Amino acid sequence: MTEARKKYFKMIAGGIVVASIVIFGIFSILWGAFYRTPVTNLEGWIIDFDGGRVGQNVVAGLTAPGLPSKITWNTLATTRFPNGVKDVSRAVLEDKTWIAVTINPGTSSALDAALTTPNATYDGSQAISVFGVEARNENVFRNLLRPSVEGPMAAISAHFAAQLAQSISDSPALPQLLAIAPQTVTAPISYKIINLCPFDQPIASVATFVGLMFLLILSFLVVMIGYSAREVTNLERLLTYRSLVFLRFSTVFMLYFLLSLFYSLLSLAFHLDVSRRFGHSGFAIFWMLNLCSMCAVGLAMEAMLSLLSVNGVPFFLLIWIMVNVSPIVFPIEVLPVFYRYGYAIPLYNVSRALRIIVFSTKNRLGFHFGVLLIWAAISCITLPLFQYLARRRDITATKREQARGRECIVES
Repeated sequence: MTEARKKYFKMIAGGIVVASIVIFGIFSILWGAFYRTPVTNLEGWIIDFDGGRVGQNVVAGLTAPGLPSKITWNTLATTRFPNGVKDVSRAVLEDKTWIAVTINPGTSSALDAALTTPNATYDGSQAISVFGVEARNENVFRNLLRPSVEGPMAAISAHFAAQLAQSISDSPALPQLLAIAPQTVTAPISYKIINLCPFDQPIASVATFVGLMFLLILSFLVVMIGYSAREVTNLERLLTYRSLVFLRFSTVFMLYFLLSLFYSLLSLAFHLDVSRRFGHSGFAIFWMLNLCSMCAVGLAMEAMLSLLSVNGVPFFLLIWIMVNVSPIVFPIEVLPVFYRYGYAIPLYNVSRALRIIVFSTKNRLGFHFGVLLIWAAISCITLPLFQYLARRRDITATKREQARGRECIVES
């Protein structure tokens, strides 16, 4: 009992030390993704198609030095957009920039005409358009982009209205203007935020973030189910090396094939629309994406099970979750440089691919599938290697036990 107690408390103390290292060394990766975000500003465009006083005021207001903003504004020449505002909106959809402000053509002349001849239908919100894509990252759109535009634009509109009111205060036509079209004076210019690709399916929040963690955990359960089945039936020792590797591959692939289908059907049952981009083929692509993601994250854990044994693989699971989840919440562009590893991580690519299928964002589906298949291929190489090392380790341990047994027989 004395030896057993010493061994017990030694294992408990070792477990606490390892868990503490995981907390401070690995959990901090996720905490760091939320700390002081954003570290860097996002890029925004200003394109003045008006060229008059309205455009000049808006450009000067947005690019004023010292203006607190999460957006770094760049003023682009109109010659880059031969089709005008249509080209700008297309560029935003293609992820060329995070947000774009256009001062629409003829804004200043339309305002001057409305001041000269009162127009009851004058609408100052037609002056400025703000283009963004919420589905690219709903968190950054709602928490960073919109506030960084709404505050300055409201101030620019109010300042311009005050200047305009002062300039026409002595005009004899002011009473008639206020009677017919008061909005021309009170709100001469305003803006509209045009969300080119809204995040309009709340259930997609599960699929693009929380559900990905459960998908990873589900893949881990498959790994442990296969391990338990081999241990109970003693197939781990009865089968040859080649047969054991084949059994492990065939088992996980079969289970991932079925469970990825059930997981996809669950989202479909709660009316996740996956037909927006690819029509009726959307569900098949959605299913294959979930299958590839389970293979990418699950086969890695299957391989590490042989290397770390059943006692060490739960710690790898924690690390695997933190590393995969941390770059998903906010765009990697606003995170510290360290998080750029996320471009090559499975779940980040799954999240981006899901947005293409569900919301029809910029299509880089081939790239995202490629990253997942590369991860699966790496695990297909490392799993047989680690299994070979584990088999050699077990043979060595068995020989030691047999040698001890023979020594005990000789001594007796």
